[in-house]
Amino acid sequence: MKTKFSGILTLLLVLVVQLAFAQEKTISGMVTDDTGLPLPGVNIIIKGTSTGTQSDFDGNYTIEAAVGQTLVYSYVGFETQEIAVGASNKIDVTMQAGSVLDEVVVTALGVSREKQSLGYSTQQVEGEDISTVKGNNFTNALSGKVSGLNIKRNNNFGGSTNVVIRGNTSLTGDNQALFIVDGVPISNRNTNSAGQSQASGNYYDYGNAAADINPDDIESINVLKGAAASALYGSRAANGVIIITTKKGKKTKGLGVTINSNATVGFIDKSTFAEYQSEYGAGYGHYYDGPEGYWYLEDINGDGSDDLVVPYTEDASYGAPFDGRLVYQWDSFDPDSPNYKTATPWRNADNGPITFFETPITLTNSISISNGFDKGSYRLSYTKLDQSGLMPNSTMDRHNFILTGTYDVSDKLTASGFANYIKSDALGRNSTGYSDNIISNFKQWWQTNVDVQQQRDIYFATRRNVTWNPVSSEAGAQPIFWDNPYWTRYENYQNDGRSRFIGNFELNYELAEWVNVTGRIATDTYNEQQEERRAVGSVPTNFGVARGNVDSGYLRRDITATETNYDLMFNFDADFSESISFAGILGTNIRRTEFNSITSSTSGGLIFPGLYSLQNSAGALPKPIEQAEKVGVDGVYASASFGFGNIVYLDGTIRRDHFSTLPKNESSFYYPSVSTSFVFSKLINANAISFGKLRLNYAEVGNGAPFDRLSNRTYIFNNDIGTSVPNTSNNPDLKPETTKSYEAGLEMRFANNRIGFDVAYYKSNSIDQIVTAPVTAATGYTGKLLNAGEIENRGIEVSLNATPVKNDNFTWGLNINWSQNKSEVLELPEGLEALQLGSFQGGVTINAVLGEPYGVIYGTDYTYLNGQKVVDPESGQYIATAGSNNIIGDSNPDWLAGISNTLTYKNLSFSFLIDIQEGGSIFSLDQYYGLATGLYPETSFINDLGNPVRNTIEDGGGYINEGVNPDGSVNTTRIRTDRYGAFGYARGLPNAAFVYDASYIKLRQVSLTYTMPSKFLDNTFMTGLQFSVTGSNLWIIDKDMPYADPESGLSSGNLQGYSTGALPTTQDYGFNIKAQF
Repeated sequence: MKTKFSGILTLLLVLVVQLAFAQEKTISGMVTDDTGLPLPGVNIIIKGTSTGTQSDFDGNYTIEAAVGQTLVYSYVGFETQEIAVGASNKIDVTMQAGSVLDEVVVTALGVSREKQSLGYSTQQVEGEDISTVKGNNFTNALSGKVSGLNIKRNNNFGGSTNVVIRGNTSLTGDNQALFIVDGVPISNRNTNSAGQSQASGNYYDYGNAAADINPDDIESINVLKGAAASALYGSRAANGVIIITTKKGKKTKGLGVTINSNATVGFIDKSTFAEYQSEYGAGYGHYYDGPEGYWYLEDINGDGSDDLVVPYTEDASYGAPFDGRLVYQWDSFDPDSPNYKTATPWRNADNGPITFFETPITLTNSISISNGFDKGSYRLSYTKLDQSGLMPNSTMDRHNFILTGTYDVSDKLTASGFANYIKSDALGRNSTGYSDNIISNFKQWWQTNVDVQQQRDIYFATRRNVTWNPVSSEAGAQPIFWDNPYWTRYENYQNDGRSRFIGNFELNYELAEWVNVTGRIATDTYNEQQEERRAVGSVPTNFGVARGNVDSGYLRRDITATETNYDLMFNFDADFSESISFAGILGTNIRRTEFNSITSSTSGGLIFPGLYSLQNSAGALPKPIEQAEKVGVDGVYASASFGFGNIVYLDGTIRRDHFSTLPKNESSFYYPSVSTSFVFSKLINANAISFGKLRLNYAEVGNGAPFDRLSNRTYIFNNDIGTSVPNTSNNPDLKPETTKSYEAGLEMRFANNRIGFDVAYYKSNSIDQIVTAPVTAATGYTGKLLNAGEIENRGIEVSLNATPVKNDNFTWGLNINWSQNKSEVLELPEGLEALQLGSFQGGVTINAVLGEPYGVIYGTDYTYLNGQKVVDPESGQYIATAGSNNIIGDSNPDWLAGISNTLTYKNLSFSFLIDIQEGGSIFSLDQYYGLATGLYPETSFINDLGNPVRNTIEDGGGYINEGVNPDGSVNTTRIRTDRYGAFGYARGLPNAAFVYDASYIKLRQVSLTYTMPSKFLDNTFMTGLQFSVTGSNLWIIDKDMPYADPESGLSSGNLQGYSTGALPTTQDYGFNIKAQF
């Protein structure tokens, strides 16, 4: 009986399977536009399910579907079509242009909206535009692609990127955009020390956390620019929002496996590194002994008589002219040197500092599997990044795992989730700032007679710090100012690692046809360790927790950070009539953020060389620097959107946030917004106008109050007193900063969407700025936190897109983005005319000055008489101002632009992006010191008398500074240039002489892609094959800043407009293979 019953079940099962397969069949076809051209990437989904596919490059597709089901065809810029599956197995579809009206974008809280209904500005970038050119920080790929978005990168290995939308809204707080990944707010924290941002030296740029996101997993990025666009994020919306949507699973042809492999190699752009004069070597002038006072006189070879010795303790190239005579150099002092006690010709080195750099190589390999089924879909991806840097002994390694999925539990309940694990490790980041920075050494304090490869050879031969700059000529002498650069890279290295998890889980239940409820929990958590070392025998420098002047030491920093968000949202979507539609949200958000950091170090040096442990401290261990924060924000929000005949839309939002960082009685604040859009093209019967919309909005958003700024709590630990905010009195009545913003825009498209533009004007005022105002010392503090200050930003943004040429074989697409932002500091605390934001080597500061743009540069300037520079008639030197409170530059650009072109011929696609910045200022410490020490060609030339400019005045040297004497007469006094300083900081030149125009025009990206036609793959196991050749930063077409990239800042943050010891830019060339199975 049991056997018979089993047999019956088996027969029934076979029957069910046969019936199921009988109902499903393979549908194939081609998707074209209204001109007959194939459309790649069209989404084809079975209505009511998550099962779907995409058309290939030739517009072809296949999908398994049953008779009676409906296929939905959607593509940006075209009308969505729905076609029922009938008897035919072939369905060809012609997409009709003009459906910009139906274009859907992801907005605040992950809600998808029709773009035509939005009363605010957003701009979307497709994932392919981000991932084509590989790098270790995807945010860099946004440069030039979004109007109003200012991307400031730097060349630090694994360095941070400044991401600012529509200007700085906070005088002293965070101005970075908020990043959202699939509804998860993620940390973009920069954990660099305060000293790093002010170029103090011997600090590292540890990058910004958003760089962990893998560009190969990005489907699209939508930038919410204005306050109205981001208002539903309330107290963290003042800086705009970057919403990242990752790739999701879908039913595809074949196995759904994609393999992507890329190799990128970099070469130095020589225009961004020092070019050296080749006529003079070590020294500062005629200050020593021997012929013409250029030499040390010491007995090096032991014959009892003095020899000519290069001034080895000096770090300049203002010494004796190269003449080939035999002299003793640094390599004659050490017994392990092949030139020990041997004189060598006095000449320019064969291998200068540019030979120090290595060829950077980046390998990126990824594999993903994506599929869909009747009740859901999934996508699993793994990406491995291996990168070797420009500097010796620098590597970066990143593993990225991501899983996304969705499942229809029932007809009404859908579950979805997203999990991303990232493990990254870095070794040998470059030191930044002024001191203990190899690039500062090369660009500011170098001897042109030193052969870098000889320094390399002796380091690897001895593993000792045999430097070109010893304190004496004794064998084994310590360095005086600079270590052997290879010793620095292989002994004084750092390393860091981060383990991170980003994820969410979401349930959506349809309560009724017009309302559903979504519950979501999302988290971003990571732990990070940073280790820094100084080997015994190094040049003493500030190091460790106490920043003591030591020759060795060990520092470690342990960081943990977690943000968890709990959301509950009711989503409403209903039509009150045929002409009135309504969409709304009612929800709550609970956010909990924790951040913990502890920094510990040795003091007084290390006991045992090579043992990097806190217990190996020569001195008593200093108390660690600890930071422990817990912040809670509870929010409730609502939005309502009304559409009237799909012509007029009216939106309103409100959010109330309750802060744990504010006084209990004043801890809740409201953030409203209202916007409207008018699609006037529906009222105009003109074939030339495809789409036209006016929009207008107003919003108030915030920048939350910082942690632990309410009370002046004091604790005593082991008789050691510490305060929560040293020297600054906290404020129990503190409020968050608030930004009030207006925006108006016009969007139009013409000629069947072949030409279009989007223009926006905005004005925002950020009030209640949290700043420190000076107070009398009698209070026991030097300053007090206040809500006092206002900064205004106003600007224009223009986006233009066009398809100038489009036929059966060839398409040319053009996109232009242009934006201009003007900021002005309208208010500071009473009695303050300028708020110093940062102070730097060289005597310059970055400031917020009343009535001026945010971030002006202060320093000494020329003195002027009737518009002409004043020169001292005695010395021939310029007369600088006595004070340094002169505006000598503005770190803000006048305008930004990006021009991208894509030319497609059959299966071949060529694209390039030109990135432009006009205006802005940057102070170069490299020029300030490097010109003074005689490194550059500008310090060695033939003067107006036909003589070497470095000759003495008596021998016809020197030159005449243009200008007038204090009495108004034309200057005729020749300045001495036979000693250091005349071209740099030391002989009257003010800070203003070293401020440069930060403008640039760059060929930012180039790519050439060939997609194998599907007909060649029909009889293979592959469903797609693509080859790409890419380039990044291939050509700086125009710039003013000498021997550096105008983007060569220190790190992300508010302090921009200062450059010192920056790595050169590399021109990166890549090759990519993408195969689908």
